[in-house]
Amino acid sequence: MLNRIIKASFSILGAVTGYSILRTIFNNNSINVSESIRISIFVIFSLFFCAVFYFISAKIIEFLGGFIDKFESRIQNITLSELLICAIGLILGLIVANLISIPILKIEILGVTFAVLINILLGFAGVALALRKKNDIFSDFFKDSKSPSKSTSLGQSKLLDTSTIIDGRILDIYSTGFVDGHIIIPSFVLEELRHIADSTDSTRRARGRRGLDILNLLQKDNNYVVRIADLDYKDIQEVDEMLLKASLELKCKLVTTDYNLSKVARLRGIEVLNINDLANAVKPVALPGEEMNVQIIKAGKEAGQGVAFLDDGTMIVVEDGKKYVGEAIQVIVTSVLQTSAGRLIFAKPDK
Repeated sequence: MLNRIIKASFSILGAVTGYSILRTIFNNNSINVSESIRISIFVIFSLFFCAVFYFISAKIIEFLGGFIDKFESRIQNITLSELLICAIGLILGLIVANLISIPILKIEILGVTFAVLINILLGFAGVALALRKKNDIFSDFFKDSKSPSKSTSLGQSKLLDTSTIIDGRILDIYSTGFVDGHIIIPSFVLEELRHIADSTDSTRRARGRRGLDILNLLQKDNNYVVRIADLDYKDIQEVDEMLLKASLELKCKLVTTDYNLSKVARLRGIEVLNINDLANAVKPVALPGEEMNVQIIKAGKEAGQGVAFLDDGTMIVVEDGKKYVGEAIQVIVTSVLQTSAGRLIFAKPDK
């Protein structure tokens, strides 16, 4: 599609150039011919230059083939926010091009041709530059913008990863007011949540859907601002690497429950809020002696053990629980192990 647009643009430009050249020749030499012959000459000359420029455009497309295909693919997958950024880049590029074209238009014969080429090149450059710098623009937007109907706290923004959203405790933490600043959810985290929610594994599917529900509750709360950052790192495959890069670009703190991600982020100079570290300083969710109803999912590593999970993904190891696999039973908590890597609950059946 883009190739056709380029060829059509160059063909029209060639026809205009041929017409301009011939008109200058006729005006300067006072050539007297009949109107029909004059029109025929203009048509033939314009078509000739149209064909020449079409040939030139084909060579240009052949030379820039890979780049044009990549740009066309990028345009086809463009989001609404990126489209707005591209429009701004195009407008700025055309403004600069027209300022440059003012003296160029005074050049006889080829002035218009050069002016059109400058507009095409700088317009294209404006769009390309806007796409390249979109993350910097988003960073400034997230850093400076405020919502009058929600919290206008000047606290540093917080970037949430998938584990934090599924965990769900971030909702309670923000509701208490102990943490301030806007919440930023990268688009690739949303995509990962969607994949988890569509998983064929029932446990993973339940965790993914819980994450989407938590995110929905976060967005509905008017006490703080939740923004979806449309970030795209096609050169990076790992989600964790995308999170680290986004945290650096947006200059925000990373909120996670992932122990290894926390360590790597701190090594790279990124401020991290690990919810499991916070949980070490407060009362645990489950206390020894507390009763709860759980669904035994599978057998444990040790003989006779059964494994269950809380809604937030916390593992519960049930003694003598293997025989209850697939059943919902009442258990009594015997102990709770809390580390930066997460929480592990040990329990036994309530006989």
